[in-house]
Amino acid sequence: MWIRTETQADHAAIDEILGAAFAQAPGGGQVERSIVEALRKEGALTLSLVADIDGRIAGHIAFSPVIIGDRANGWYGLGPLAVAPGDQRLGIGSALVLAGIAELERLRARGCMVLGEPDYYARFGFRHMPELMYPDAPAEYFMALPFGEHSVQGHVAYHPAFVAP
Repeated sequence: MWIRTETQADHAAIDEILGAAFAQAPGGGQVERSIVEALRKEGALTLSLVADIDGRIAGHIAFSPVIIGDRANGWYGLGPLAVAPGDQRLGIGSALVLAGIAELERLRARGCMVLGEPDYYARFGFRHMPELMYPDAPAEYFMALPFGEHSVQGHVAYHPAFVAP
């Protein structure tokens, strides 16, 4: 498996994986597809990685800037993360998360946040930070991973692409 930056040639496969991985979610995967497409179109897809297995795309992860308080602070949101159903539970999602975190650190990001399953993301160091608030979700599902000693507080806003139409 090779974790690499997406190319334009990967877009159709990424779209397919998002649809399949989120088929049982509200919207049947269309919400996640729309998020990635809008982030890409608006130049807000800071980091978009794929898991490539012998030329076949098996997973995808996206990172985009977030606003804390009223300004960008060098923090990024993780999501969506998708792995093709037939490739799940093989460590592909974990490899994508770890590669994304490493790349964000290389880019000198201050931290990353995620709205997701606490048991899954805690193993990467994400934790609930009460000083960071995302009022549209249960607090325990909104977690952050600071890189270094960067303290920040306030309400977090994701890119408008994350707001359902």
